[in-house]
Order: sequence, then C-alpha cells, then structure tokens
Amino acid sequence: MTRGYSLEQDFGLLVNNPKYSDVEILCEDEKKLHGCRAILAARSEVFDRLLYNGMKKNHDNQISFPKIKSAGMEIVLEYIYTGSVKEESLTKDNAVEAFYAADYFRLSDLQDFITKTVKDTNLAKYYSPELLSKVSEKLPLTEDNTLINLLVETMAIMSLNDIEFGRLSVAGLKYLLSCTHEREKPFATPEYEVFRYSAILAAKQVSNDANKILTKLLPTLDQIESPIKVKNKFITDHQKVGKELEPLIKFIDFRRIKVQILADIIEPLEIVPDKIISNAYRYIALSNNSNLNYIRGKPIKSIDQSDYYVWDESACGSKLIIEDNGKIVQTLNNCNSHQNVRAKIVLEDKGIFEWDIIIEKTCAYAWVGVCASENFDYEKFARYQSTGWVLGSSGCCNKSIENYCPPFGDGTKVTVHLDMNKRTCAFSIDGKKYREVSEWDNLPSKLYPVVSLFSPGRFRIQPHQKS
Repeated sequence: MTRGYSLEQDFGLLVNNPKYSDVEILCEDEKKLHGCRAILAARSEVFDRLLYNGMKKNHDNQISFPKIKSAGMEIVLEYIYTGSVKEESLTKDNAVEAFYAADYFRLSDLQDFITKTVKDTNLAKYYSPELLSKVSEKLPLTEDNTLINLLVETMAIMSLNDIEFGRLSVAGLKYLLSCTHEREKPFATPEYEVFRYSAILAAKQVSNDANKILTKLLPTLDQIESPIKVKNKFITDHQKVGKELEPLIKFIDFRRIKVQILADIIEPLEIVPDKIISNAYRYIALSNNSNLNYIRGKPIKSIDQSDYYVWDESACGSKLIIEDNGKIVQTLNNCNSHQNVRAKIVLEDKGIFEWDIIIEKTCAYAWVGVCASENFDYEKFARYQSTGWVLGSSGCCNKSIENYCPPFGDGTKVTVHLDMNKRTCAFSIDGKKYREVSEWDNLPSKLYPVVSLFSPGRFRIQPHQKS
C-alpha cells in the first residue's frame, strides 16, 4: 500500500503494531496489545495522565487495565489511531466491552458511534437480552447512559415470554424492571407475566428441580384456565427461590395482577412475602382495581407484531384452511355458508390496537371485526352472534347498523381500529377512516380479530401498515 495519501490508512498501520510501539497494554484477559504513548496521550486525557503524570514521563513500558478486556481495548485503539471504527468491527460479543472502554477513556464520540451502530445494525433488536445482561454487570447504571437507555427501550417493547431463559441475567432483568417501574414508558409484558418470568429465572439459580416445578405451576396468561384449577403448589427449596427473587420483587407491581391469580396461583407458592400480597389485596379491594392497567407504563404489544397477527387453527371453522404461516385464511370449495376464524393475538387491558385485513378474494358478503371467546361459534355466521362485532362488505355493520361505509370487494384493505381505553371500534377502507361504531358501546375487556367468509373467500391479516 502506498503511504502518504490517506492519514487514516497510514495511522491504521500503527494499530497494535509492536514495530512502532513503545508501551504494552495488558488487559483483563491477560492479552497484551501494543501502543504508541505519544499518540495515546494526545488522543485521550486518561492515557495522558497515566503515561505522562503531570510533565513527568512514566518510563514503565507496560500499563495494566484489569477491568478492560482486549476486545474492547482493540476498538478503542482503532478509534484513537484512525478517528473511526468500521461497523463490522462491532459485534454482540464486543460492543459492551468497547462501550465500557470508551467510557473509561472518556471518548464520548466513540460511545455515540457504538450506540448508533448497535441500533442501526439490529444488534439491539436481536441481542438486547445478552447485551443488557453484560451492561448491567459492567457499566455504571446511570439514566444518561445512551447505550443502556437504548437496550432498556428495546427490551421494554419485547414480550418477556419471547425471551428464552438463559439469555437475560437476573441483574439485567432487575435493571429493566427498575427503569420501567412506575414510569410512563411503553411496555409489552403484563405484570403477571413479569412475575412469572422473574420467578422462573430465580428458580433457575436454585436448582433444575425448582425450575421445572415452578415452570409447571406458573402458566402463561394464555394457558390459565377459567375457573383457575388449583394444583399442588409445593416447591422444593421455596425459601431459596424466594431469596433469589428478593432483588426483583420490589420492582414488580402486584396490584396490577388479577386478584384470582394472586389468590390461586401466586400466594400458595410461598415465594412472595405475605405483606406484599396483602397490600395488593388491600389496594384492589379499596380501588376495585380500576386505577391501574394490567401492564405497567404505556401498554403495547410485541416489537414484531407480525408474529401475533396470525390466524388461529384452534379457533377456526371446519371448512376453512390457513396458509402462509398463518397469514392467510381461505375457504374450501364446498364452503357454502359463512364460517369464522379468529387471530391468535389477545386484545385486552388498555391501549389502541390496529390491524389490516386484505381481501385478496371476496365472497358474496365478507365480514371483518372482533369477537369475544365466550359463546362464539366458528361454524355459524358471525353477524348473528351476540359476541361478534363485524363490518360487512355491503357497508353495513351487525346490530342493525346500515350505510356505515361504501361497499367494498377484491383487493380492499380494511383497517380495524380498536380502542380498549374507551372500548370502541372504528374502521378504515383503503386508508379512509370512518366514525366510531358508537352503537357498539362498552365492548368486552378481552377480544380477538375475527373474519367471517365463505367460498371463494381468501383473506390476509397483518399489522396495520401506515402510509
């Protein structure tokens, strides 16, 4: 390579090059790197103090950093010598170490670059549990730390149920819960699921047996039967599990958990202090549980809602088939009367939910809307069922509501706007929004997207695609 044309390339030749170095850098993992003390001191006040104490030069040919691993130091050296770092140099394995090293040497521009790269390259999206676990053990946990804030925001809009145990440490979970506790930030996980994840994670620290037993005794919200069937709640080492759970307990709001779940599932486990349970009962009794959502902060759904807006084969008419990984429902040729299918996503608590139904192939009358799970028959026309609220392709709604919108057919995109704060519903047709269906007053607290169709109908469901 010809020298003298690019300062960045020329100085890149000096990075960790023993030929041009006069100091060894010993890292936490005992790996030695090489540096030029004059360049290091010129680029970092921290290096300047260590290598040139005042005006006096430190003649030691080795400098030690027992808390900085070589993976992070290599990124710092690349930045110090060249003024930049290649995006591909940062990975899920070294990003936190690099950020910690940049913080130590007070290289704020490098910290900003690392945070931006973690966000832009989707490291945060795909590896935030692992990164937050490392951050919580490595970095000072301050509210102005840009990387920590990015990871917390990313984690908060993921459902904890989608994060495999082993990816997120107790320390990482504690910091996530502490940053979102009693704060108006977007959050995806109902408080019961927060407790469930915390308890199972705590049990994993105790023993495999405790983990297996607690996993069986703590169903997800979707798995909870009504009425709740009380099982034998005995847990080996329940006191040890309770001890491991202690750091997380104060960041779980038990007032947001339904009283039946508290009484029949959580309290018999004997891993939560009696005082916390009794305070939750007292609050619920005095307030009728009307002041709090079941999700902390601003309730939202998962970061990738496409995983939830899919048709449910277990809640589907017998003459309907589901294709394209759950995105499409289509009728069999002999489906000559309306049948229904609902989506897997549960729409409950407070918040606004929106999704699109694309009518790829219509039938004489296509119907789109919401349904409750109680007393809903998937083999019978949704329009005539008391627990179905649907808009028809003729432009009318059930419950005798005529001329809600113009008729629609093949290729139409119907957007459903469900406001669970007010328990109301409205629709858009190909982007034009129509009024709330005020006649559907006080919708139930738990609903599902639903469609009703017959041959040759073919409908696609997807999260709402805004223009």
